[in-house]
Amino acid sequence: MSSLDKSIGMYINSINRKILRFLSLNLKKYNITTEQWSVLLSLTEEDGVNQKQLAKKVDKDQATLVRILDILERKKLVIRKKSTEDRRSFLIYVTPEGKKLKQEVYPFIEHLFTNITNEISKDQLDLFIDTLNKFEKNISIEEKKISKK
Repeated sequence: MSSLDKSIGMYINSINRKILRFLSLNLKKYNITTEQWSVLLSLTEEDGVNQKQLAKKVDKDQATLVRILDILERKKLVIRKKSTEDRRSFLIYVTPEGKKLKQEVYPFIEHLFTNITNEISKDQLDLFIDTLNKFEKNISIEEKKISKK
């Protein structure tokens, strides 16, 4: 029997690294990293969220997210405003420049993914995404078991 870690875990990790390298190379011309892009994209889908909500949504720890937001703010792509409900909390908003960048980058990224999913049917992609969702669900279940110990 072959190792599931080698056949699944390592292969997913390898493909993930290749996709990230591919995206990083292609995002350079927009002066944005894949991590910055994921945060910006998330904010364009739900503007005005606090850092804690955003960290959970983009699956980043608070310190990493703060560094990404600092960079995005320096690039004038996002702005942080104090929350009127909780003065210790900041809400993050996409600036017009950030929205413009999203409008430029999003179709480009979609085109890249169209190319890398070439010759993969919609049914295969749906099954793949469903399988990844099950992986994520099972990992969450296992993480909860561990955190209870």
